[in-house]
Amino acid sequence: MTTNCLPSNDLLAAGTGMGAVTLRVGDLDAMIRYYRDAVTLQLLSHDGAVAVLGRGTTPIVILEHAPELTHASPRDAGLFHTAILFDTREALAAAVYSIATRHPGTFTGSSDHLVSEAFYFNDPEGNGVELYFDRDRSQWSWTHGQIEMSTLFLDPNVFLREHLTEAAADAAASGTGLGDAVVGHVHLSVGDIPSAREFYVHRLGFETTTMYGSQALFVSAGGYHHHMAMNTWNSLGAGRRRLALGLGKVEIVVPGADDLGALGERMSHHGVRSRDDGRTLVFDDPWSNLVEVRAAE
Repeated sequence: MTTNCLPSNDLLAAGTGMGAVTLRVGDLDAMIRYYRDAVTLQLLSHDGAVAVLGRGTTPIVILEHAPELTHASPRDAGLFHTAILFDTREALAAAVYSIATRHPGTFTGSSDHLVSEAFYFNDPEGNGVELYFDRDRSQWSWTHGQIEMSTLFLDPNVFLREHLTEAAADAAASGTGLGDAVVGHVHLSVGDIPSAREFYVHRLGFETTTMYGSQALFVSAGGYHHHMAMNTWNSLGAGRRRLALGLGKVEIVVPGADDLGALGERMSHHGVRSRDDGRTLVFDDPWSNLVEVRAAE
């Protein structure tokens, strides 16, 4: 279904998914309030300068207080958005309604992507956030090895009228949210697409699912529409990042220790410098975006 021509042992395992996204933040209290009270994530832990928010026992966003840092330029490489996947349209509607009620000025748009329905926001420090629901895979369409996606108009008011149940409205009002949620994908701003494809496909082992010319690349493991994406819409020509507020780390979760070991060998073969503590493999992409890979517990 995908456009890769790589041997299977050069690919990430089909069960690979995304873990939590770490953000360096200037105002920790304000960011906790946004992700807890508006996005309806639960505060799983708060230890000094680090707060972990998620659903159930699943971390989704890790906030690290770094008030000494400044904001990066909008033209720099880094995070485009963290995409949080909800298990039902009702749960998505609760979260969208919660943000619309508490932080209406952070809404930036909504789209029907054929494979999913998505709503976009910027958190109080300018980090992109996508909240979305996947259509069933049986409704996805693949043509010549590429997933068919589009950007069709999605009216948020119509979506809420159709899916905001009384239970969802109550959950939004209480800030508790509904159902399960995980990081579905992570979208990065990068300097150029050929370098992104070389690193994330040919070295890391994702499969290409679609490309938009020289502007955007979408990649996944196991036939998902995309676990990661990279675009140059704001950041064409960007070099390596300096230490700044915003993206701190992207986490990828592979099924088992053998998969982690195979990745370590592959990255070493390609000359990618990594840190391996036996439990995680950590490396920088070409723009100094920190990527950590761990085996599922």
